[in-house]
Amino acid sequence: MVYGHQGIKEKAEASRIEQTTSLRKEGYRVTVSLNKERPMSRSPLYDKYDIQRYDLHPNYSFDYLADMIPKNTPEYLDQGFNYVERITRALYYFKQCSLIGPSGTGKTHIVYLVAELTGLPIWEVNCGLSTSAFDLIGRFIGLGEENWVDGLVTQWLRKGGIMYLDEANMMKQDVATRLNPVLDTRGHLVLTEKDSEVIERHKYAYMIISMNPATAEFSGTKPLNAAMRRRMAVWINFDFLSVGEKISQYEVEMLQKRTKVDQDTAYKIIQAGAELRRQYKAGDLPYGPSLGDLINWATLVHDGNTPMNAAEETIVGLTSDNIEVQADVRRVLDAVFGKPQ
Repeated sequence: MVYGHQGIKEKAEASRIEQTTSLRKEGYRVTVSLNKERPMSRSPLYDKYDIQRYDLHPNYSFDYLADMIPKNTPEYLDQGFNYVERITRALYYFKQCSLIGPSGTGKTHIVYLVAELTGLPIWEVNCGLSTSAFDLIGRFIGLGEENWVDGLVTQWLRKGGIMYLDEANMMKQDVATRLNPVLDTRGHLVLTEKDSEVIERHKYAYMIISMNPATAEFSGTKPLNAAMRRRMAVWINFDFLSVGEKISQYEVEMLQKRTKVDQDTAYKIIQAGAELRRQYKAGDLPYGPSLGDLINWATLVHDGNTPMNAAEETIVGLTSDNIEVQADVRRVLDAVFGKPQ
């Protein structure tokens, strides 16, 4: 689920009502979820992480944006890197941080988890080459001052929470430039489109940006604007837990827990994924599978498919449409599971 602006509030009814509306635009997507009578409660995972001293909204409640606070986010296994604590600490001291790493390493997952653990609503923008400043800042949709509509960044500045800019190094230069005064000591946005109205940054408005490395394999990426880089105080690197010969027992256990496959099968699936990731990082494959991808594979195995047949419907096709690349993937899988007779 992608959390965005809750546009309206309806009167509470006796029964619980859920209504979802999706709005897709070039460059970002928004989902509005109206979930009636949902009580605010602390995540059961809260005590698993050392974040109690970092209260990101002391004596302030985001109950009015409760539907934008993630719920039931799975635990994040980071094998001692303490990503949750480091991100929360960065927000506490600096109000913003950057996450960088290849696709499938859990950057978005952990942002949702941090939002849930800290009780903060999340505003998500999937940046792209077609995302314009008008999309993020706002625009007039007709004649007259009353027809101004705030963009997601403006809404976030007014109401607070976490603004999550995914694929931030795909932003156009004019978009990044508009964010500079928001992220420095000025802490405001000037709506030049609307009589230069000044929007002060909410006291508890935090920003997290994430990006893939700016390399040729991630089409459209480029080095982040230097001015914006200076404003992101903390940079946290992400990587796969299992790569090549390094197999994470945490990933094996999570795969078993999520799919109920036996231990030997779980280990081999992680082993195959680790080798595919190694080749991906070496530039020999266009994609390295995430843990979620491997879970999809294992789910079909648990349903009664052979590992190779299940891989054809998941890992092989996911990696590439190219027949030769798919053959390379099958060779990796054959080496782990044994080539069918």
